[in-house]
Amino acid sequence: MIGGKAAHLRRLADAGFSVPEWSVLGLDVLRDFRLRSGLDAEIAALLTGLNPDTAYDTAERIAKAFSVTPLDGAALSAIWRAYDAVGQGTVAVRSSGADEDLPNVSFAGQYSSFLGLSGFDAVAEHVRECWASAYSARSLVYRWLHGLPTDRIDLAVIVQRIVPAEVSGVMFTAHPVTGDRDQALISCVYGLGETLSSGAVDPDTLTLDRTSGVVGDAVIGEKAERLDPGPGGPVLSRVSSHHRVRFALSNEQVGDLGDLGARVERLFGCPQDIEWALHDGAFHVLQARPITTLREAEGELRVWDSADIDEDFGEVTAPLTFSFARLAYQKVYRDHVRALGVPESDIARMDEWFGDMLGYFDGRVYYNVLNWYKVIRLLPGYKLHRRVLERALGVRETSDELAEAQHPIGSAGRQRLVRFRVAARFVRMFMGARRSVAAFVDDFAEASAAFEEVDYADLPGHEVNRELYRLEDRLLTRWGPTAVLDNVLMLSFGVLQSLNQRWLPDAPPWVVWEAVQPGAEAPPPAARLAAIAADLAGRERLAVEIAARPAADLAGWLTDARGDDAAWLRAALSDYLAEFGHVASGSLNLEEPDLHADPARLMALLQEALQGVAGAAEEAVASASRRAEADAYLAAHLSGPKRFVYHLVRTKVREALRERERVRHARVRVFGVARRMFQAIGRDLESVGALGDRREVFFLKLEEIRAAYAGTLDHRELRPLAELRRDQQSRQRLMPAPPPRFTTRGSVYWSLRSPDPGDPSGDVLRGIPCAPGIVTGVARLLDAPADAEGGVIVARRTDPRWVAALPTAAALLIERGGPLTHAATVARELGIPAIVRVPELTTRIKDGMTLSVDGTTGLIRILK
Repeated sequence: MIGGKAAHLRRLADAGFSVPEWSVLGLDVLRDFRLRSGLDAEIAALLTGLNPDTAYDTAERIAKAFSVTPLDGAALSAIWRAYDAVGQGTVAVRSSGADEDLPNVSFAGQYSSFLGLSGFDAVAEHVRECWASAYSARSLVYRWLHGLPTDRIDLAVIVQRIVPAEVSGVMFTAHPVTGDRDQALISCVYGLGETLSSGAVDPDTLTLDRTSGVVGDAVIGEKAERLDPGPGGPVLSRVSSHHRVRFALSNEQVGDLGDLGARVERLFGCPQDIEWALHDGAFHVLQARPITTLREAEGELRVWDSADIDEDFGEVTAPLTFSFARLAYQKVYRDHVRALGVPESDIARMDEWFGDMLGYFDGRVYYNVLNWYKVIRLLPGYKLHRRVLERALGVRETSDELAEAQHPIGSAGRQRLVRFRVAARFVRMFMGARRSVAAFVDDFAEASAAFEEVDYADLPGHEVNRELYRLEDRLLTRWGPTAVLDNVLMLSFGVLQSLNQRWLPDAPPWVVWEAVQPGAEAPPPAARLAAIAADLAGRERLAVEIAARPAADLAGWLTDARGDDAAWLRAALSDYLAEFGHVASGSLNLEEPDLHADPARLMALLQEALQGVAGAAEEAVASASRRAEADAYLAAHLSGPKRFVYHLVRTKVREALRERERVRHARVRVFGVARRMFQAIGRDLESVGALGDRREVFFLKLEEIRAAYAGTLDHRELRPLAELRRDQQSRQRLMPAPPPRFTTRGSVYWSLRSPDPGDPSGDVLRGIPCAPGIVTGVARLLDAPADAEGGVIVARRTDPRWVAALPTAAALLIERGGPLTHAATVARELGIPAIVRVPELTTRIKDGMTLSVDGTTGLIRILK
């Protein structure tokens, strides 16, 4: 009897949420007034044969009928009781429709609300206008579009105290465009929220990762004006330039708002569209309703995170590097689970995702996070392993619900059997990890030396390709046992963190790190270069020359330099290049020139090492001092069994850190050999005309190179393919990188992905996507909704009246406003693609242009 909005307010208030004081005129008050005044029969006659073409005229006639019908004593008495119940003063009069805020229809903005009303006469008059808005053109069209009856329209009215908000806004606890339940969408403005919902002001808009609390996709709106309560009604004023260029909410307030949204969602049991106001540091809930447009996510969910993988692959990576790295990860983790005792039949089932441990977006490499969870799901202590894995990879935490849903092997029953078998094997491998790594390193050194001694430049391309297969078989497939080292490190470090939290809660962070720092050694290339630099520092005249000259000129100068010291340095660097020239950079990027091809880089590394010589001794003393302080702190705060256990765990972490560096260097050596092989293959393909330049080999994929020598290519045009990818990568280097973390569903590259930036011709525009879908249509540049005649509606601003123009629209494009305006909300309900806040939309788009509109990515292309 009180309508959807009021019913929700009652639940919120009963649950303890801060809801401004309110009372309600029930549905029966309007119903009885219509009967007593004769409006019922008059309205019924006017609504006969209603359709969108007659909606405007019908609405005007009904509004006039309400305006000339005086409120009788019973209606005035009911209004007075509601106004008096909230203490009179300044209030808002808000609609609460019988069919408003339902799960499938929101009626967002279809009924009128009025803010800042003072005095009984003003309240009574606006209650009547609120009743009349049940028959507005936009409301009638909305009903017609949703197939709702018009013969019985009931509306309650809320009378509510006004909150003099510093900031107001709307929060969707799930993303209304993507359907992502882990992403909240927030829009806000200064003052009262009417300027946001009407689209009169460009709001701040941001997404909030509900799991980690990280803010993303933040756009500062202009927020040029604000609406505040005044004695004679709301007062519109300008916002200072200082406040326009900053977010209206602080990060802490955004976090508090996220917590509020989560509690409201739990109360109602589904994602919510929440209107809120911030006053005196506290959030007040003005209304909450289900998100009517939330689509069920389609396709397999994938979580992508770049985390610390940039250390290995840099900013942009060529296709050959990615395809080789993908193969390496696949081989390593297949061998890893085999070493753990997973049966071959189960490994065969896991093969479908072993090849997808990494992803590739705009030339950047990403972890496919959920597949990593599947690997560690096999191990004992999954929750601890997962948390430490997230810290080790540098990725953001994933929700427990999502992480628990990852199953590497078929049914839960089968998984339990395999995990029991794995647990026993894992314990043995955990205890013997140091011996396993030592055996691997010795075997690897012997095997890799055989590959490193070969001069691949002297071999025909097909023989190099055969050597590549041997490399895969001899080195990549024997890596599995070393992968347990990561598990040892993760588990040991996780236990150490738990001990720190329990036994050393007040320990400075540096103490915890110094507890495990000793034992980690510099990689052999860095250690050797440091030794050369230390010797060079004792040859003062030569050291001064090396330090003073530009790195680009040093190689040529050193070649011609005379004297014993110069001869010594040439020999030392020649030996260094022979042993480490292909691996010294530490990068896994195959396309990156090695030190043989880039002598200036070698000289720059030498200069850096020389600069570090002076401070090396001081750093060694300082490091020893820090270690001594850390040991003293631990001795003072731990004793007896605690000290013994802590020492065991930190020793395990130290050992794992040291051994991990040895394994990492081995990995760099594998990629160094592969780089030389691919350079030789590039020369071979260039010599036969398959490529225009030997370095273009890095823009082919591994499988394409193999097919070229196996006779299984689907086409022979490798040269234009490599050139296409080379040019594409040049553009990728100029593009903003994709977000550090994002999710996709189904067709990965076409779901939830940012489009390429606009092209130089200016035929591409981009805004904030707010209703998904892809259409092509003719632009209709409009100043008012009544002018709509179908096509792609292009407008500078909209307000709730524009809903009446949507039935015939192919898409909705708005230059100003935010994604949570009424027009955008209804567009989502109707399945009409919509994009808002498109810069220069109404100046660059002309009436009659043919447009392609993608409401999922926010991309608009001018086709004609």
